[in-house]
Amino acid sequence: MITTLNGILLGKEAQIKLALCCLFANGHLLIEDQPGMGKTLVSHALARVLGLSFNRIQFTSDMLPSDVLGISIFNKDENNFHFVEGPVFSQLVLADEINRATPKSQSALLEAMEEHQVTIDGETRALPSPFFVIATQNPESQTGTFPLPESQLDRFLMRIHLGYPDPDAERELLMGGDRRPQLNSLGSMVDASWLESIWHAVEKVKVTEPLVDYVQRLVQYTRRESDFATGISPRGALGLLKAARAWALIHERSHVVPEDVQAVLPSVVEHRLRSTADHSGHGGGALTQRMLARVDVIG
Repeated sequence: MITTLNGILLGKEAQIKLALCCLFANGHLLIEDQPGMGKTLVSHALARVLGLSFNRIQFTSDMLPSDVLGISIFNKDENNFHFVEGPVFSQLVLADEINRATPKSQSALLEAMEEHQVTIDGETRALPSPFFVIATQNPESQTGTFPLPESQLDRFLMRIHLGYPDPDAERELLMGGDRRPQLNSLGSMVDASWLESIWHAVEKVKVTEPLVDYVQRLVQYTRRESDFATGISPRGALGLLKAARAWALIHERSHVVPEDVQAVLPSVVEHRLRSTADHSGHGGGALTQRMLARVDVIG
């Protein structure tokens, strides 16, 4: 699967592994980068190889919550209201350029991402299973963006950056042309039941007490050091451990080692961290590197 996806998004095996790790841990994924870096491409490719139903929502500043969730339409012949499902009713939803929508429209996904359900007109409706959100966003410095609030960011298990391709991969891309037509030839490699078995396998990956001690030391470091505006929440700590389990499973290990935690730590916590000196949210990377450098593996 990784090899297949790497043939679509050239030279990004590490990012592809992190994306799969997030989905194998049953979490939502945020991809942040400049336009034209392949964010939408990798989302389409993941949906195809995982055999999931797929909807893409293009977020814009004039979007309404009903454009995401759906709307009740009055049927005059039957004299009642008929609910028309919105694009959120799909197993994998691509929220493209999510930070170009206003906070009101962004918040339409909050309940869906947390509870796998939506409440519309007082009625709760279950979403398909499995249910994933892969959201893309452009850097906040770009015109026409609305920063995602902390409550929204916290719903994403991981955030990754694709970055520019290395020269060899970019040359192969230039010589071979656009990779998007190859999406049409991608077939389903697994299905929803296989994903559910992966979730169960992730839960069975063993975690020792010393490993949990290490995770706790990392989390406590963010809560006591004055450089951190806020510490990692219990949800963030649980997500870190679950992502580490999934990373270990991808590398065919039956137990988590500290290197698994370190591999997923930046993607899991950077978007949850804020520096007291910089509330713009761009200091998470430096804070994460400080955690890795100053928190000992062995207490």
